[in-house]
Amino acid sequence: MKVSVCITIFNEEKSIARLLDSLLVQTKKPDEIVIIDGGSKDKTIKIVKHYQKKERRIKLISEPGSLSHGRNVSIELARNDVVALTDASCVARKDWLELITEPFKHKYVGLVAGFYDMCASTPLNESLNVFLGVPSERFDPTSFIPSARSVAFRKDIWERVGGFDERLDKAGEDTKFFYQCVKAGVKIVRVKQARVEWEESADMSFFDAIKKFKQYAKGDAQAKIWWHPEKHLASHNIKISMIFVRYALGLTVLGLSFIYPLLLYLLIIGFILYLFWSIWKWRDVITDFKAKLWLPIIQVTSDLAVMYGFASGTLSK
Repeated sequence: MKVSVCITIFNEEKSIARLLDSLLVQTKKPDEIVIIDGGSKDKTIKIVKHYQKKERRIKLISEPGSLSHGRNVSIELARNDVVALTDASCVARKDWLELITEPFKHKYVGLVAGFYDMCASTPLNESLNVFLGVPSERFDPTSFIPSARSVAFRKDIWERVGGFDERLDKAGEDTKFFYQCVKAGVKIVRVKQARVEWEESADMSFFDAIKKFKQYAKGDAQAKIWWHPEKHLASHNIKISMIFVRYALGLTVLGLSFIYPLLLYLLIIGFILYLFWSIWKWRDVITDFKAKLWLPIIQVTSDLAVMYGFASGTLSK
């Protein structure tokens, strides 16, 4: 089985070398690595060209445009029937490509979802990660939504569902693509052992994470996926709607407290319980005491960032 690994990059001078190093030592060698650069201004291109001198399987194409456009171009140019995707901020484990393509020996399999480990260098990053992605402890082999950080599929599946929506610029494009695959009845296999390490999460600042929350929520709003056939009531947009409901209820109680002062005390108690809930719900994932202290802060700030991003995405054209 021949496989093309497709990557879309933009100003990745700090991470692209580690990704390429990891891909070139895979137990199953990629037959080609197709890299689409969206217009990098740093040393990314220079680094990739250096690798090209040593490795003929690496193809580099400059194609300014959105992330979705880059993904589509890379897949379109891929020569092989099976395509694997990862991101420049990731490093693939040595057996990643072997494990993520092994299920394709069965002709009925159309898409294989691998997994990604979120790196953390501080208690803050450890706490941020549970809001930015899916912890290993919460991986569900029946409903885990694939991520473009670690996925493989047949090229004809990409053609059948119309590729990645290029109206979605920085987020939501992979969620919508995989949603379309589910709707089209594509057989999806989830392989938790097929892992990459998402290194961007290791030292992400608090404010960069807030930007991510807004970006992801904006993408969810623009993707307009209200009911995911596999997630049901846990569909992204339903969960985001519940955040709006919680805060709308809180503001309503706050307003009524000017008439009924007792409600203010109930609101305060409710808010304190909400902060404790933000720690309790991750009790099986976050065990470090310092990381636990960050959870209530991140819960509230992520709520506000998500509501802002979702509203922005809903109102944007």
